Amino acid sequence: MEPSHPTISVPMQKLSNYAARALRKPLPAEVVERAKLHLVDTFAAMVSGSRLLPGIRARAYVGTLRGKREAGVVGTRIVTSAHYAALANGMCGHADETDDTHPPTRSHPGTCIVPAALAMSEREQSSGKQMLRAVVLGYDVCARTLLALAPKPVSSTYGHLFGAAASAAALLKLDARRVRHVFAFAGQQASGLYTRLRDPLHVEKAYAVGGMPAHNGIQAALMVKSGFSGVDDVFSGEHNLLATFSPEGNPDELARDLGSDYEIFQCGIKCWSVGGPIQGPLHVLQDMIDQHQLRPADVLKLVARLPDKELKMVNDREMPNISVQHLLALMLVDGTISFASSHDSSRLKDAQVVAMRRRIQTVGDPALTDPLRRWRCAMEITLKNGHVLTHQTMAAKGTAANPVTMQDVQKKALDLLAPVLGRLRARALISALAEIERIADVRALRKLYMK
Repeated sequence: MEPSHPTISVPMQKLSNYAARALRKPLPAEVVERAKLHLVDTFAAMVSGSRLLPGIRARAYVGTLRGKREAGVVGTRIVTSAHYAALANGMCGHADETDDTHPPTRSHPGTCIVPAALAMSEREQSSGKQMLRAVVLGYDVCARTLLALAPKPVSSTYGHLFGAAASAAALLKLDARRVRHVFAFAGQQASGLYTRLRDPLHVEKAYAVGGMPAHNGIQAALMVKSGFSGVDDVFSGEHNLLATFSPEGNPDELARDLGSDYEIFQCGIKCWSVGGPIQGPLHVLQDMIDQHQLRPADVLKLVARLPDKELKMVNDREMPNISVQHLLALMLVDGTISFASSHDSSRLKDAQVVAMRRRIQTVGDPALTDPLRRWRCAMEITLKNGHVLTHQTMAAKGTAANPVTMQDVQKKALDLLAPVLGRLRARALISALAEIERIADVRALRKLYMK
């Protein structure tokens, strides 16, 4: 433990000391198992995203750069510098809405932290156990940065950047003082505008949410490793990060119960590869289809009530996998939702889906609004025979209150990985990630995730 320093706030001292020794601190068994779920889920998002437009653009861009051969880009044969690989893999991870979330902070930690930790682990020839510890640290720092900045609704990219920077700093084995300097350079790069939501092709969003923070977090850590100096506490003192972006924020959140309260347990893993607010409606409708053997011809009207703020994010959107009305209609027609069907733009014009969509009504209900964003939904279906069916969830499958199992995640991952890697290699990658602590050098994963 570094001695106290009067010009450094207590939260920063605790946070930087914790990050500096993160790789040497054993994780509780339940944390390891939870982190593996997110590792499998994020790799699946990255590999599948490598074939979607944001991933294709990222791969093409990184392929033009002559980076030092340090880390691989998923779904390709490209081996490049760590920060370029993290940029591409981060954009692949958030090429659509497949990746995990931290609902209380509206962030997507996996898509920036896992690419940063993977790239730095390959660069440093770290073990799987070390990479997993860096990932858990990144989730904690990402969430705590955003919780400290609350109640101001700043961009989730702020947390993504600090989380990726913390993971990279830990894998570089930087001491507490240099960890603080890494945070200083992360603070200088803090950015992110919600205008990204207006890009219908998701490319800008993939960059801002995944690629940019993964790249910049690594860059900050490498600059400090090479000798860059910075201020010792970007969260306190004159013109600090909180004073600039959220004067009412609470710096104590940065170090609250560090090492005993792991933010990864507050994260959600999506059962369906679609926007988070749609998980609740699909959860409820799937239950009703399974319980009542519903067919499209049976349904006269469907009313789905969602938290009002959540509905705004997915209401009649142009992209098929973030339009709640389209996806509910699609599930009624097909009986379920797959990665392929939810991303098939041609189904937006499918006559049967369009006809079913006309029978669907969505309502923003403030009574369902939940600060923990547990993907709630209350649904009423009127059948053509006059019967009315009702069902609801206050915590859909995949939320912290209703978590998925490794079997659930592996099933989803196989659906995402197999079209790119083939079923045999996809299964091998899933198995390797599920036992990541057995891998002595993370570079061994390349033969499984590269194409």
